[in-house]
Amino acid sequence: TTPFSPPEFSPHIFRKSQVIMFSTLSRSTAARYNKSVLTFKRRCFSVGSAFSTNAPKDSFQFSDLTIEKASTLKPIPPSKDLLFGKNLTDHMFEVDWDAKEGWGKPRIVPLHNLSLSPACSSLHYAIQCFEGLKAYKNEDGKIFLFRPDKNAERLNSSTHRLGLPQFDSEEFIKCMAELVRVDERWIPQERGYSLYIRPTVISNDSTLGVNPPQKALFYIIMSPVGPYFPSGFAPVKLYADPTFIRAFPGGTGNVKIGANYGPTIQPSLQAQKKGYSQVLWLFGEEQRIEEVGTMNLFVYWTNEFGEEELITAPLSNRTILPGVTRDSVIHICKEWGMNVQEKAITMRQVKQASIEGRIKEIFGAGTACVVCPVSAINYEGEDVSIPTPEGLAKKLFDHITSVQRGEIKSDYCLPVENILPAEKNDHAHELLATMSSSSPGASETQRHLEHE
Repeated sequence: TTPFSPPEFSPHIFRKSQVIMFSTLSRSTAARYNKSVLTFKRRCFSVGSAFSTNAPKDSFQFSDLTIEKASTLKPIPPSKDLLFGKNLTDHMFEVDWDAKEGWGKPRIVPLHNLSLSPACSSLHYAIQCFEGLKAYKNEDGKIFLFRPDKNAERLNSSTHRLGLPQFDSEEFIKCMAELVRVDERWIPQERGYSLYIRPTVISNDSTLGVNPPQKALFYIIMSPVGPYFPSGFAPVKLYADPTFIRAFPGGTGNVKIGANYGPTIQPSLQAQKKGYSQVLWLFGEEQRIEEVGTMNLFVYWTNEFGEEELITAPLSNRTILPGVTRDSVIHICKEWGMNVQEKAITMRQVKQASIEGRIKEIFGAGTACVVCPVSAINYEGEDVSIPTPEGLAKKLFDHITSVQRGEIKSDYCLPVENILPAEKNDHAHELLATMSSSSPGASETQRHLEHE
């Protein structure tokens, strides 16, 4: 007498009258009805059914990936001359999406400029998001990615927040690893250097109007980089001004979208003119500490009760970006037996603790810089002095960078060769077989593919 309703089956299939009717059926009739419903569900939602063949593809697939090599390879600048994000590699990844067909077939192609309509919705309404992670090459020439699953998870969270399409994280990671392998000659081998990877998803509608995206482009570009701060692992000074707010509860502070970054430029310029490297973002009348520049912030101190704590702002208010390095610092310090707390701390508390000598260290953490110590915070017109011993921040920096290069064994570090299938991408040879030898640059591309 219990109405049949499989938990994964859409409740809209059943109407009230059908449920009432079902409760009056005999047991044998109910069984036949049950069977017919399950058959209907399988036909509607099973892979390859008549109902699903035209359904939009919910993810691109690594097995569909094709590779077209650049006919001319660019010279690689010396590592000492690298500036963040300035030099892009020879190739990029891209895949299209539209609301009717879903995801198209992914491809690795020579780096090129995008062709966008002047009405492109990502330009007018900031319907775009991105990620940032790095590939590392150690002294043995092995290539590693640091926790790419967390970047995939966060990118899917960002696309969801903007109404952009989501994708399968594993397929994304394999495609990205193949792009890294194709351009591996661009990965610097020196300690402190890496290949920065920028996955990006943009809406690509060519009509004005604030509407859900009907077309999108997912692309990945890469750039060799050195230390984010020219001074290397050296303390920075921060400027705390409550006039400017980075994010509000219920907003988009917890996702990685371009609209979060543009409004920070003008306050950052003001801070730099005053002699400070970054802005320390505060929020609310209590002036609680949120983030620093584009990094998460950690305060290592002795609290009012004499207990040592490592504190960082909680994610519960959804104003803090869930940084991959932030999460790594939290887990590593807990493994080291430290008392780590995700809770609010105000600038007034930090100032008072500095006066009382209870501040041990303050540092930022993020993909670009890994860990960056803080030596002073300008607050209410005066500098609050922060100790900068070679203590926890330096220990974390050395540990995380060693993990990233595969020098310390960790589940956080994934060798690229372990991500990709054993047979190294037969798609390049498939492309070679179908490529027209008469196309411009085909012979040079063919030589690269044969080498591949």
